[in-house]
Formats: sequence, structure tokens, C-alpha cells
Amino acid sequence: MVRLLLLQHCDKEVDMPVEGIFGTTVQLLGKSLDLRAKRHALIASNLANVETPGYTSNDLSFEGKLKAALKGGGRVPEAHPRHIPLKGAAAPLSRVQGDLVELPGKNMGPDGNGVEMESEMGRLAENQIMYNATVQLLGKKFEGLRQAIRGTL
Repeated sequence: MVRLLLLQHCDKEVDMPVEGIFGTTVQLLGKSLDLRAKRHALIASNLANVETPGYTSNDLSFEGKLKAALKGGGRVPEAHPRHIPLKGAAAPLSRVQGDLVELPGKNMGPDGNGVEMESEMGRLAENQIMYNATVQLLGKKFEGLRQAIRGTL
């Protein structure tokens, strides 16, 4: 959890959570960037193993979990981290990890390799476009905050 320490006039430290300043949007965009970077590494690994006998492509599925976390308000009240989560309850946004999914190839090679280079390159390009769009949205969000602070908004 990110916290901001403020010094008051009487030299006391005040602990203030930063999450309240930025709202859910920045947290969502940041988590999306993290997960897209992990997905990029998985796709790159698939491409690196295009010639490996018996290798099957993997992917990271996380969009559904992000949506569920947002519908759940992004937070699940829990008294202790080791408590068993409620059935059907969405994970808090910060805990969304995504699911590793095995993608069986449509055209398995004679060596059992299921990696299709064209398909992987397409998924890599799509992921990169979504990553760049998320970076731009995050930049616009911080630019708006900067303008609000300066009073030029």
C-alpha cells in the first residue's frame, strides 16, 4: 500500500493513503500495465520456443478478473489476509494476477510443437497496442492532475 507522509506546522507526521487521491482509475491502469507486461513476456517465451519439441503456447488471461474486481468495488473487506475468501467475491484490484492458460495449437507439428508464429506475432502486436494505449491514458490522467494542481485546468 502506498502512503504519503505529510508534515504539519507542528512537525507531526500525518499518514495519508495515496489511493484516495488518485481513485480507482490509476490503480486499474497500473495493474493493467503490470499484467500486460507479464503477458508480453509469456508471448515472447512462446516465440522463443517455436522450435522446441512438445512445447505448447501459453497466455495470460486477466481482463475478466479486472472487470470482476471493478464490479466488486475493487476492494473486498477482510479481517485477515489468511481468511478464506467468500465464494463469488471479486479479488481486490491490487491482488488480480490473471490465469495462465495453455493454448493448444491448431496445427501441431510432427515434433508436438503447437506454437504458431503468425498467431503469436498477432497477439504480441495486439498486446503492445493495448499497453501503449494504457500508458497514454495514464499519462493523460497525471497531466490532468498536474493541471489541477497548477490551477490551469
